[in-house]
Amino acid sequence: MPQDYSFDIVSQVDLQEVDNAVNQALKEIATRYDFKGSMSKIEFDRANKKIVLLADDDMKLRALKDILSMRCAKRNISVKALKYGAEEKALGGSIRQEVEVIQGIPADKAKEIVHIIKETKRKVQASIQNEQIRVSGKDKDDLQAVIHILRESKVDIALQFVNYR
Repeated sequence: MPQDYSFDIVSQVDLQEVDNAVNQALKEIATRYDFKGSMSKIEFDRANKKIVLLADDDMKLRALKDILSMRCAKRNISVKALKYGAEEKALGGSIRQEVEVIQGIPADKAKEIVHIIKETKRKVQASIQNEQIRVSGKDKDDLQAVIHILRESKVDIALQFVNYR
């Protein structure tokens, strides 16, 4: 009887790395000339997995987003793991924006990923298990082809492939 091989598709972010990226971004903001005298700041709420950007104006908010995404990329955090909320007016004419750190695969995205896997016509089975997807099959080459196809696909969340056995 042939053995089944499998792997899991997850979307995980190391919250300590996010904290480090936010701290590095704060250090950069403190030294940049265009932020002198500004009340711009970045706050990370680890319990709720949210980052709050607060800036004086729209230009500084864009700069904060660029700094944050650059620091996250340097710490191997996918920019797809950050979901930017709507900009809202805050106290004193400043602008606030919440950024959600996505952990796990939402149900609608999981269904989309399973649909992509089924469209490949490979002999693999995909099953949704809470916030991850298990893909199993009898041929390792089919599993590797599925991984390659998912890396090339335009899924807008960060995917990692773990527990390959």
